[in-house]
Amino acid sequence: MSVIPVLEADVLRRQDPELAEILLGELARQSTTLQLIAAENFTSPAVLAALGSPLANKYAEGYPGARHHGGCEIVDVAERVAVDRAKALFGAEHANVQAHSGSSAVLAAYAALLRPGDTVLALGLPYGGHLTHGSPANFSGRWFDFVGYGVDAETGIVDYAQVRSLARLHRPKAIVCGSIAYPRHIDYAFFREVADEVGAYLIADAAHPIGLVAGGAAPNPVPYADVVCATTHKVLRGPRGGMLLCGSELAERVDRAVFPFTQGGAQMHTIAAKAVAFGEAATPAFTAYAHQVVANARVLAAGLAAEGLVVTTGGTDTHLITADPLPLGVDGRAARGQLAAAGMVLDCCALPHGDSRGLRLGTAAVTTQGMGEGEMAGIAALVAGVLRGRVDARSARDEVRDLVGGFPPYPG
Repeated sequence: MSVIPVLEADVLRRQDPELAEILLGELARQSTTLQLIAAENFTSPAVLAALGSPLANKYAEGYPGARHHGGCEIVDVAERVAVDRAKALFGAEHANVQAHSGSSAVLAAYAALLRPGDTVLALGLPYGGHLTHGSPANFSGRWFDFVGYGVDAETGIVDYAQVRSLARLHRPKAIVCGSIAYPRHIDYAFFREVADEVGAYLIADAAHPIGLVAGGAAPNPVPYADVVCATTHKVLRGPRGGMLLCGSELAERVDRAVFPFTQGGAQMHTIAAKAVAFGEAATPAFTAYAHQVVANARVLAAGLAAEGLVVTTGGTDTHLITADPLPLGVDGRAARGQLAAAGMVLDCCALPHGDSRGLRLGTAAVTTQGMGEGEMAGIAALVAGVLRGRVDARSARDEVRDLVGGFPPYPG
């Protein structure tokens, strides 16, 4: 199967050669550089096939059996399959697979449980909180009164004592646990205990670890949270999109918060692709993959630390690593640019209790390509070589191209 079937048939080349070259250019970029962005991955050809299917043509406002458009009998089956697979995969009583993104899922969770002006306790943005966790530039910060908890200044671990004290002081309507730059497992049982103590809803934003949860490599928030928000890409390796998991008592509120309150018609081709990804994630091969993602991240983190970078929390439990390159004489923004020139694509992030920006890396994509601990050690050495000036960008890019050439994301 071609990665881009429409190009195989030369349809797009004939119809729109400019866009055909753009698509091929992006495929070439992904196939010749190291994808170390923690939020990215490579979907399977089967997921891509569903995304490019005739289901993209179908308008399907509403839910299976209760659509606002005719002709939905086939897409109803696709959505039911996606819902059933998500429920089985995560042990949830209810799943909504229509959310267009992780942010859309969080918006729907807030809409289901909160009213404008309610107080919400969440990880502060300087410590890895997401924009939807109270940024003044985001709907969350404009509509709700967010209180931020932080992390321990020495260990970088969530300050659980502060969480409890702030919850008791502010009596929030909801508590959010989850992060875009926190490399350790969340103690969901603790958050459930605090939420019960102050009468708050518990919302788990599991956009990053949900794929590890599917593979049994991270704790499952579903038994503890009132609502779990997640993405279907990242480690889960599905299409770009979101989902919500909850108990049956909140099912109707969550569904109404997605449609009709915050979204219109469902993207049925994406929902079908989510179903494919959920099916793949239920296999022993995916379980092995998820554990390899974590093993790779731990080796990469240890290698970066050995090279002189300061790794936040001293390591990782997940696919995600945050590190300060300042001991090598460069801040995060400059380091990201130098590494990009060398063919290594990663992100910057805020560092807890620091004035400079750090680096955020992930191992989901390179693990999908088949790389293991040996390659991670080599990547750590190459990162340090570039940042220390021992390896020039051209030589590093050649080394990266050779490495990725041995592990093509889409062989053939």
